[in-house]
Amino acid sequence: MIDALKMSTDLVLQTFHLGKQFKHRMAVENLNLSIPKGEVFGFLGPNGAGKSTTIRMVLSLIAPTTGRVELFGKSLYHHRREVLSRVGGLVESADFYLYLSGRQNLEIVGALRGAVEKRAVEEVLDTVGLTDRANDKVKTYSHGMKQRLGIAQALLGNPEFIVLDEPTTGLDPQGIKEVRQLIRRLSTERGITVFLSSHLLSEIEQTATSMAIINAGKLIVQGNVHELLHSGNNSVKIDAQPADRAREVMQGLAFVAGLEQDDRYMRVTLPIEKVTALVAALVVAGVDVHAVIPQRSLEEYFLSITEGATEIAPHRPKPS
Repeated sequence: MIDALKMSTDLVLQTFHLGKQFKHRMAVENLNLSIPKGEVFGFLGPNGAGKSTTIRMVLSLIAPTTGRVELFGKSLYHHRREVLSRVGGLVESADFYLYLSGRQNLEIVGALRGAVEKRAVEEVLDTVGLTDRANDKVKTYSHGMKQRLGIAQALLGNPEFIVLDEPTTGLDPQGIKEVRQLIRRLSTERGITVFLSSHLLSEIEQTATSMAIINAGKLIVQGNVHELLHSGNNSVKIDAQPADRAREVMQGLAFVAGLEQDDRYMRVTLPIEKVTALVAALVVAGVDVHAVIPQRSLEEYFLSITEGATEIAPHRPKPS
């Protein structure tokens, strides 16, 4: 799939053997990313994995030590002004003039970018849901509102690609939900490709369509979120009666890799595509199946591949 993507004209971002060295430490090493147009791309990794360093190289805030970045099929080094004019970014948290209103802050950013009409300011205020508070001073905004105003800044100039570095940091559950919904709308309604870096696994699981995980500066896995979460063995919780008969049947199935019992459920480890066969075998054996609950989450997947991750080769999804 990755090789096929490299031949596509619809790739928004590609990195080729990208690396960054600080003194004697490689913060990012031999990183190859491919992001097709229209994706919400989740970028995950433990603290210190190299996520922010990668983002700074993609936005040309720092120069790579090795490799190169291409945006919209063009070299960032040779076409910096042209390609970055099509990109918006929010790195960590945005800075504002707190004594000015939200609208005034956006007008200043628009003037600095050049050729941004006042109508565009009103449009991005509406997009992020700040129209009603646009004339209030930013110092009166909640943290969530400031994050949304930062995204509004990134949206000025109609970018085709937007990079968001930890956009929900410090937000309460309602603020996280609002930013998550906003990111989805940017993708589905405006066709913007979103690069979403986050340490919140649930955020990526609920928002991203594809993802990459890095550890110690190296790419561990990249692909479609759904495909990655359903690759290999997964766990399901089964509520089946009589329990003794259910356990006997499952222990006799070759594709069942593990079986544990708690007070109510049996936790079964098996390939996800075999769940239907498991249920069928139980029913044929006269077992009543009351519930089948998938247990594979991004958190479990993340932990399973980041333990000893430097020894794991990058996942290559099957060609579509």
